[in-house]
Amino acid sequence: MAILQKTREKAGLAVSIIIALALLSFIIDPGTLETAFNAMSSRNDVGAINGKSIGYTDFQQDVDNLSTIYEMQTGTSSQNEQQQEQIRNEAWQTLVSRYLLNKTASAAGLNVGKEEMKELLFGENASPVIRDFFTGQNGEFSSEKVKNFYNSISQDATGRTQALWNYLRTRVYDSQYYSKYANLLTQNNLQSPLMRDKDIEGNNVTTNVDFVMVPFFGAATDSTLTVSDSEIQKYYEARKRFTKQPASRDIEYVVFEVKPSAADIELARQGINSLMEEFSTTDNLRAFLNTNNSSYSEYWYKAGELNSVSSEINDFVFGNAEGTSEVVQSGNMFRAARIMKTAQIPDSVYVKYIVLSPENVALADSLIGVIKKGENFSNVATAFSLDTRTATDGELGTIGWMTQAMMPQGLETTLTAPLNEPYLAKALNGYSCILEVTKRTAPVTKKQVAILEKEAVAGGDTRNEYYSQASRFVALAKGSYDNYLKAVDSLGVYSHPITVLESTGTYGAIDNAREVTRWAFDNKPGKVSDIMSVDNNYYFIATVKGIHKEGTPALDEVKDGIKSILLNEAASRKAAVEVAQKIKGLGDLQVIADTLHTSVSPSVDIHFAALGAQQLDPKFIGAASVAPEGQICGPVAGNYGTYVFKVNSRETESFYTEDDAKQAALQKSNVNLQSILGFMIQEKVTDHRARFF
Repeated sequence: MAILQKTREKAGLAVSIIIALALLSFIIDPGTLETAFNAMSSRNDVGAINGKSIGYTDFQQDVDNLSTIYEMQTGTSSQNEQQQEQIRNEAWQTLVSRYLLNKTASAAGLNVGKEEMKELLFGENASPVIRDFFTGQNGEFSSEKVKNFYNSISQDATGRTQALWNYLRTRVYDSQYYSKYANLLTQNNLQSPLMRDKDIEGNNVTTNVDFVMVPFFGAATDSTLTVSDSEIQKYYEARKRFTKQPASRDIEYVVFEVKPSAADIELARQGINSLMEEFSTTDNLRAFLNTNNSSYSEYWYKAGELNSVSSEINDFVFGNAEGTSEVVQSGNMFRAARIMKTAQIPDSVYVKYIVLSPENVALADSLIGVIKKGENFSNVATAFSLDTRTATDGELGTIGWMTQAMMPQGLETTLTAPLNEPYLAKALNGYSCILEVTKRTAPVTKKQVAILEKEAVAGGDTRNEYYSQASRFVALAKGSYDNYLKAVDSLGVYSHPITVLESTGTYGAIDNAREVTRWAFDNKPGKVSDIMSVDNNYYFIATVKGIHKEGTPALDEVKDGIKSILLNEAASRKAAVEVAQKIKGLGDLQVIADTLHTSVSPSVDIHFAALGAQQLDPKFIGAASVAPEGQICGPVAGNYGTYVFKVNSRETESFYTEDDAKQAALQKSNVNLQSILGFMIQEKVTDHRARFF
């Protein structure tokens, strides 16, 4: 009976939901209901590609898979924000290839067959993706290594080798599809021999002109010019298909930055002073610094390099053989330095290495012995190193010249290691490394320096004061834009106007402010936010002024900009008419220049082929290139002024060759290709990743 009762309760709940949905669909227009459900669904999507919705969960799984590949390639699971962004971008690009580029290429009759993929993966003419990944000794591609790697997949129970192979195979497949589609598009942009001859002929002509230019200052100073609504509408309709905009929001915001008070700064001063005796005497300096929010570095500084920290500390370190400096203040930061070591250290060392798994210490000792007995280092690296790609100067295992700045942490010992003596070291990621230094630059005096830092931070009372200021602002704003403006005036704070995209995460010099952007996209014009804390150091209050939807902008959004363009064009035409009236009947360019209160620019050479390189008005260049010789021509209404000119002569030369014409045609094809692909992505891809990351 209990089970039956539960079944009835569940059935009753299900029936209630069905009835509620039926009533809802009866009351609300079905189209509206569908739109509501779609909106709810789309909020969980990171975007759409060629009609395919990309859900957050699925996309994150792709990102996680790529992160695993990254870990396998680099040997570390640690990724900074920039690397995470690169991984997300690659995951997104893979989806764009899968759902848009590959399908478009397939619809054009292109395909990548099984035998073709086999050759691209295992053949001697393998894909650049494979050739880049699998290299043998001396940097040469080895198809045998590819086959060995593929055969090892079944032996890896973790599935990581299979994941890496799937990644490489997908990249090869996508790359081949893109290459074929790109070739299809570029081959359609053929330049016939006749077109090439015309191109060569036109670009070998130099036109020598004298000209007069009256500067054009736009429509700002002419109140007689007008533009009708119908002209604006016509301009808009002719161009709106090619005018796309991302979604954006016009907002204003105030920000209260939490800054340490004088009492907070004094507290920090007392704090570092209380640590100075232990800092100067402790034998376990690494642990001491870690405990006190500073880090220990084995970096070798040379004179001048510590100026970036503090010029006073640099002067102390390189003016003393040993000891600890006084406390130095720079803004809210207090520092002291202790000289640890002084030595003659080279700027660069030439390094070889073999990477082994952390537990292979015994193997490392054996390999070091083999190398010391005369075995070629590169041969040992080829046989045992986990890094199969590093091969500077054609020798596997050779890193090459390294400086401290580019050196992975854990390899600093190479700076002081004896030459041609292999030894074992631990890299920061835990891997065992057999290292050998074979060359180094001339050593110079350098020092290892421990630096104790203590930054003054705002205490609880200080934070409460700033939060109270932000709270007073919110109370005065009372949820409306008009009240927001009154609060700005009342409290004397500055309101920052800004237009933000979904990807905006930086406001001025403040990073990590994506929360402010998300709030702006979730609210309507006139709304005022509550306090939003960024990095616990900035209190934001924002208000939405306007919404710009993704796609073609509405006429009202661009009307003022179009009006400005049309007014400037009208002003340019009017200026040309006025110049024509002033010089009517004049046949000498110098007289024309005197009449227009300007001067003649004599004997200027114009090449139609190099519009941008000549820093002249394109409209003037075009007009001069086809004008008759020996006649006063113009006025020409240009972008920068009004031009009157005379062509003195034309000379046909041979500096523009057939190779130049072919190169120009290829560049045009590449530009067209990028334009086509860009337009395709603009039309078919919606990217909302910024909502989530």
